[in-house]
Amino acid sequence: MLHNKKQAACGLIALVSGALLSGAAQADVVASIKPVGFIAAAIADGVTPVKVLLPDGASEHDYSLRPSDIKTIRNADLVVWIGPDMEAFMPKVVGQLPAKKSLEIASLTDVKPLLMRGSEEDEESETAGHHHHEDAGEHHHHGEFNMHLWLSPEIARNAAVAIHAKLLELMPRSKDKLDANLQHFEAALAQSNKDIEKQLAPVKDKGYFVFHDAYGYFEKHYGLSPLGHFTVNPEIQPGAQHLHYIRTQLVEQKAVCVFAEPQFRPAVIDAVARGTNVRKGTLDPLGMDVRLGKDSYVKFLSQLSSQYTSCLKGA
Repeated sequence: MLHNKKQAACGLIALVSGALLSGAAQADVVASIKPVGFIAAAIADGVTPVKVLLPDGASEHDYSLRPSDIKTIRNADLVVWIGPDMEAFMPKVVGQLPAKKSLEIASLTDVKPLLMRGSEEDEESETAGHHHHEDAGEHHHHGEFNMHLWLSPEIARNAAVAIHAKLLELMPRSKDKLDANLQHFEAALAQSNKDIEKQLAPVKDKGYFVFHDAYGYFEKHYGLSPLGHFTVNPEIQPGAQHLHYIRTQLVEQKAVCVFAEPQFRPAVIDAVARGTNVRKGTLDPLGMDVRLGKDSYVKFLSQLSSQYTSCLKGA
């Protein structure tokens, strides 16, 4: 009887150990921000779970990692992020990971030639009335390039290819599924690109202002006509001189729309637009309402396109 109990106990331990081992073999992918999670989720669909560090409603420009975030990063099999000029909260922890466990999109060989430089006008508008260059919140545009890379369909495709390669190293047995996922992503992205080009074609020449300069890659890719932005860093209010310039553009009807963001609804936009015929819209550069899944990245691009169109077209 005792022998049977021992056998049963050993069997149970083996079963639990097996379950733990199979769980450990399942690679967890951690994405710094939601749009990066969209791309990762497309490739990892049906293979491994994807987690996003940045909570909805938080800004990638001033986030601080919690102890639970640090634990999540350390336990991850793969961490995908943009780069130190975007997520200043990441380098210290990611730097402690082995190279095979981290993927920095901005440093990819195929991505580097596609990077857009921050313009001089960005720096001027940022410093008009403000000299806070040491502010932690101002980090994201003090690099040489615009780091809102996920808004470029071309860069997103390159990121997907790189994520696919990393996951293939981690899980060679899932090759067929990973290959199929990448193929699906590329086909869906190509179709989405055509649909968005068609949707935005009628509003390409309409002038507008965005709240902060997150959208350069998307605007360039689809040939839109932005007149400028209120601020480079959403944490810092634009200077009086810059606001006067925007107000003049609105009064002279060069712009048909001004866009706020879900995370930032500053009173300054209402004040500048008051008494003009300009419409107000909202652009969501992080896809707050989009759920992580196989087609979440193309849904995100499509949603952004619709947000542009509805305000620029008007009723």
